Amino acid sequence: MKKITIIAFASVLFSTQSSAQNDFGGNDYLDNLNTISTSVPFLLIAPDSRAGAMGDVGAATTPDQNSIHWNASKLAFLEEANGFSISYTPWLQDLVPEISLSYLSGFKRINKRSTLAASLRYFSLGEIQFTDNTGESMGKFTPNEFAIDGAYAMKLSENFSSGLAMRYIYSNLTGGISTPGGGVTKPGTSFAVDLSSYYQSDNFQVEDKDAYWAAGINISNLGNKISYTDAGEEFFLPTNGRLGASFNMELDKYNSVSFAVDINKLLVPTPPEYAVDEDNDPILDENGNQVIAAGQDPNVGTVQGVFQSFNDAPGGMQEELNELMYSVGMEYWYLKQFAFRGGYFHEHATKGNRKYFTVGVGLRMNVFSLDMAFLLPAQQGQRSPLANTLRFTMLFDMAALYATDKE
Repeated sequence: MKKITIIAFASVLFSTQSSAQNDFGGNDYLDNLNTISTSVPFLLIAPDSRAGAMGDVGAATTPDQNSIHWNASKLAFLEEANGFSISYTPWLQDLVPEISLSYLSGFKRINKRSTLAASLRYFSLGEIQFTDNTGESMGKFTPNEFAIDGAYAMKLSENFSSGLAMRYIYSNLTGGISTPGGGVTKPGTSFAVDLSSYYQSDNFQVEDKDAYWAAGINISNLGNKISYTDAGEEFFLPTNGRLGASFNMELDKYNSVSFAVDINKLLVPTPPEYAVDEDNDPILDENGNQVIAAGQDPNVGTVQGVFQSFNDAPGGMQEELNELMYSVGMEYWYLKQFAFRGGYFHEHATKGNRKYFTVGVGLRMNVFSLDMAFLLPAQQGQRSPLANTLRFTMLFDMAALYATDKE
């Protein structure tokens, strides 16, 4: 009998979490590890080094060429006419050096109120050796995933904008290898949308210094499930709700600083707690399905899953709160050319236990900018897929390039 290890490998490698419950009880389940794996979780990896250096915040930070990922509605507030960026993120560099995320993003402002943008995200999982149950080689394959985005953002007023991003997702994890039951696997494909809004206040004075605040919301990866076989199980996309705010202030003509915070929640069902007998065997109903002891049935549609995700956790309302992920970040600019950044990301221990600090720097020139980010685990002994890796992003202002060529 043949074995396929890549799907399980991907699930462990990129596990993402969600929780909820239908009442305020269920405290017996609060200490249980209750994470959930979705398909194509590479869509949640911070693709650019600026946000990566600020604890993965981005819902309400100042707009740039990578806003299509964090909050597409911010694109309407870009002052440049057009530009693009290139990012590279090594992944699990200590274990498999071939795994990496590459990201290309660009935008073009149509008029004073509207902006178009597009991006390409490519994730390579390195080379995988397939074997059967006897250990015999079944060949090698390089799994890969990519997503192509198109976005439109429009100012609805001088302070408020909305955005829509559409996404095609392709995930080839097995290369068509046969399953143990004799079936054939296939690449998973899906379409998804992001819905977002952004508000930026007018400037006001704080001790004679110019300042403004901003807020943003983005519901991302809202789309149909993915399946890797013709008659196989379907997996949820990592539908995510992101809510954020920022405060920005000019300290003087040379120095400026900003602070930002994001709160994230995966909008997919939580695995319930299933009933077992005294021998720890599953208890089945008359239809042969496992009886749910706490929580709700996760086998629902995408839209129902979004609404259900707010009230289906076995641990009740407290588990709902545990499911929230927090990001905080700061950015300091000197002469609007040199940036220093820092941040922190927090996830509850029962929902994945990711906790890490981030730092980074940025250099802005007339035509291009360079950003770098580095991750530091917050707990001794904790490992991260981004451990000991330096992430890079290069951003280009095409209008400035044209002006330089003309001169």
